[in-house]
Parts: sequence; C-alpha cells; structure tokens
Amino acid sequence: MTHRCKKSSGLWKIVVWDEPFFQGKKHEFTTDCYGTPEHGFSTVRSCKIESGAWAGFEHCGFQGQQFVLERGEYPCWEAWSGSNAYHVERMCSFRPIACADHGRSRLMLFEQENFQGKRAEMSDDCPSLPALGWGSSTVGSFLVRSGAWVCSQFPGYRGFQYLLESDSPAGEYKHVREWGSHAQTGQVQSIRRVQQ
Repeated sequence: MTHRCKKSSGLWKIVVWDEPFFQGKKHEFTTDCYGTPEHGFSTVRSCKIESGAWAGFEHCGFQGQQFVLERGEYPCWEAWSGSNAYHVERMCSFRPIACADHGRSRLMLFEQENFQGKRAEMSDDCPSLPALGWGSSTVGSFLVRSGAWVCSQFPGYRGFQYLLESDSPAGEYKHVREWGSHAQTGQVQSIRRVQQ
C-alpha cells in the first residue's frame, strides 16, 4: 500500500529573489508557485529554503528540468543546477514536496517498464546502483511506497534529477515519460531520499 500525503500550511517556506545573492525583488511562499511572472518577476535567481523540501522547475507550470531544494541557501543558479547534465539559469515555478519523509521512505525499482523484470527495494540512499549490484545503467519503472526520492542520471547524485513521490498518482511511475517533462532516458545510477 502506498502512503498518501496531505499538504498542511505552515510546513513549508521558501524565500525567492529575482537577483543573485539575495538581492532585488523578494517574495515569500508557503504554497505552490505556478509561475514567477504572476508575482512580478521573470525567474528566480536566488532562494532560501526556510522549512520543508521544495521541487523547483525550469519553466512555468512545473515543466522542464527539476531541482530538489532542501533546507538551506541557494545564492545563485549554480547552487541548484551545478551537478545537472546541463546548466539551467532559470527557475520559474516551484512547489512543496509533501511526501518527504526521510526516515520512512521505501522505493521499488524495476528493470523494465510496467513493473516487469528484475526488481530491488530500497529504504536508504544509494550513491551508486552499479556498486550495489544493479546490473543495468537504466531503470524501467518505479513504485514509491512512501516518501519522496531523487533519482540521478549518474553515480554520486549527478546529472539529470527526477523527483518521485508516493502521492503522485499512487506512487506509480510505469514509464520513463512519467518521471517528468524533461525525462529522455531511463538512465538512473544513484538514488537518495529527500531531506525534510
């Protein structure tokens, strides 16, 4: 059974600026931001996560490259996209990650789409799936039993990031195209739990 999550106000807070190093126009959010232009600035250039975990997106409407933002400071775009496969100088939408539960996260990964083939279950971070014995550089599908996870293209949590959540729909990710609007490959070589 997949654990369902509910959003409650007061658990999340992000402060964003339209200039690097916490300069320029400032705005605080405690809930989803579908598009920064709706709030008077074209993109986020720096931010601070004061509470909760957040998912940032390259484009408005939660589209494009994904960034997992955990508690801390991000003074410039390199701070949130420096290890991605390509540098993204913009973040135009973001939302809380309601299911982040670092202590009780469970994930199943499958070699093929639709939960077929070899499988493995995880409840802890894994900086290298190949070192763990996963025989392929790709994953076909995921079933998130609880929590939220970040899957990365390369070992050491590098490359494209894919956010997988137990409440997005029922924690089932049957195909690569369900991992996010930017997902192009099933290559996943490291996985970690989202820190709340």
